[in-house]
Amino acid sequence: MNTMRSALKRRQSGLVLVSSLLLLLIITILAVSMFRSFGVQERIAGNLRDKQRATHAAEAAQQWAEWWLSSPANSGVLPVVCATPVLNANLNEVQTCTNSFPAALDANSVTVLPWTIAGAPVGITYTPQGMNVGDETSADEYAQSPSFYISSLGTCADKKGTCYQIDAVGYGGGVGTTVSVVESTYEVAAGVNNLGGP
Repeated sequence: MNTMRSALKRRQSGLVLVSSLLLLLIITILAVSMFRSFGVQERIAGNLRDKQRATHAAEAAQQWAEWWLSSPANSGVLPVVCATPVLNANLNEVQTCTNSFPAALDANSVTVLPWTIAGAPVGITYTPQGMNVGDETSADEYAQSPSFYISSLGTCADKKGTCYQIDAVGYGGGVGTTVSVVESTYEVAAGVNNLGGP
């Protein structure tokens, strides 16, 4: 009888050990997958942040170009054929181009960066106040300054003003792998028009 009880006891203690090891293995797998999931979520959040920063930078350049076109001091500026190197809007080097965009570009696409005409970079950079560009010591650093290109489209369809196409590009942080390109059509007309009613 005693030998039977001791054999039964040994079998039970071995079963507890195996089930404990299996439970420990399952908990370890769950913990590892949970930590891996947190890492993926952190990278996704970082990528979304960079995408938003690139879009905001592109929109800032686009809005500055629209403001420049609306400024009365720039109303007499005539469009030119753009093929010069990159200009700097912060130094008041701005031009409107007669060559349409993206047809003027070497790659015929606004998504191929940098924008080039006849092999030379083209466009106008604009660095908003407070933007850190290329400063790797700053957490809010951008890879490059945003830039834009203004194409003159001539008289608008409503015959009330001149239409312009503004293409702008903005970069996120780091090495500049996050890029956003935005485009708008902007009308500049003299006077005030009430489009709301009588």
